[in-house]
Amino acid sequence: MDRLFRKHEERDETLKKLIRELHEGESPEKIKERFRELISGTSPVEIAQIEEKLIKEGMPPEDLRRMCELHLALFKEALEHEGALAPEGHPVRILMEEHKLLLGFADELTKTVQSAKGGSSPDVEAKVLPQLRHIAEHLQDSESHYLREENVLFPYLEKHGITEPPKIMWMEHDRIRELKKRICGMVEETEAAGFQKSASGLEEAAMALAETLAGHFTKESKILFPAALEVLDEDEWRDARKQFDGIGYCCFTPKAAIETIEEEEEMTATPAVEPEADGKIALDTGALSKEQLEAILNSLPVDISFVDREDAVRYFNDPGERIFVRTKAVLGRRVQQCHPQKSLHVVQQILDDFKSGKRDVAEFWISLKGRLVHIRYFPVRNRDGEYLGTLEVTQDITDIRKLEGEKRLL
Repeated sequence: MDRLFRKHEERDETLKKLIRELHEGESPEKIKERFRELISGTSPVEIAQIEEKLIKEGMPPEDLRRMCELHLALFKEALEHEGALAPEGHPVRILMEEHKLLLGFADELTKTVQSAKGGSSPDVEAKVLPQLRHIAEHLQDSESHYLREENVLFPYLEKHGITEPPKIMWMEHDRIRELKKRICGMVEETEAAGFQKSASGLEEAAMALAETLAGHFTKESKILFPAALEVLDEDEWRDARKQFDGIGYCCFTPKAAIETIEEEEEMTATPAVEPEADGKIALDTGALSKEQLEAILNSLPVDISFVDREDAVRYFNDPGERIFVRTKAVLGRRVQQCHPQKSLHVVQQILDDFKSGKRDVAEFWISLKGRLVHIRYFPVRNRDGEYLGTLEVTQDITDIRKLEGEKRLL
């Protein structure tokens, strides 16, 4: 224990020495290799603890920032070499390519703010504010990166018994989201109040984001992604890629990373979900019993009715309290016979437009017994775009219109 303690003390003292050298003007390139060797095998958590200790001991934040920048530069170098962990088009490769760019945005944000601090306000703001807006937009658009991990990669890992790392990564995603929100809010404030008033806070937030991303991405590239590559099979990766496509990508995701995978990989993969037992209805996104399916449809906070391609009423749900009356007697009846003559031309126009592809939605809202009712019609099409029928969705939106602000607690 004493030996380990001494080792940590020696590391901290060496680190202080390197930072002092940086402060005194030594070139980061000359120190980089010594720094690389010093933090080799040191986890991001340990590095954060070292930084906190140095601050408590009185080290100026400006000096510590030099270490952060050096650490970030080393990590970006490492990412360049690890990019071939998976081939082009592979979900892991896509995520890692986005890692590089996200780190670059955080780094660019820090440098933009630092270079403009102390400059003449009108000049600086004319040049800096467009850059800040551009970076903030990219940070906001990075949300799909985290959604793909949380909703595709993490569930696959959990199916293979890897449960704790995804939990930790998701917690860190939320921390990153907080920082992004803070930064984007500060950029908006900067536009309203002027750059110099918020420069210090923005610099601090940008540095925090850069360090957080560097630590987070290290864990993913060193632990999470290699684990995923080891346990997921080819069919699962093909399906994961399709689900990535479904969620969508960031505006900055490199096109080369999401180009079409080899033709054989584009072939229909084994469905991700199979019926669990006889009697289940197998769907593309799950398997349900008739009882479950009917209960789900009846639990929806809307009235729905379905008219087939021949204009016959084929289904309606039973949510308990309906807005408009529906009876089983109308099943099989042509929808034109379910409406008064005065509105028949509107019904026919909607159906004709849906069948021809001219329209993708028709909506109306009316007052009914003191409530505001929203009525929408949607064409139902198969994967090939073939018209199968029309769905009517009716909802009481009176209380929804009254909502303001946010409600995040139960």
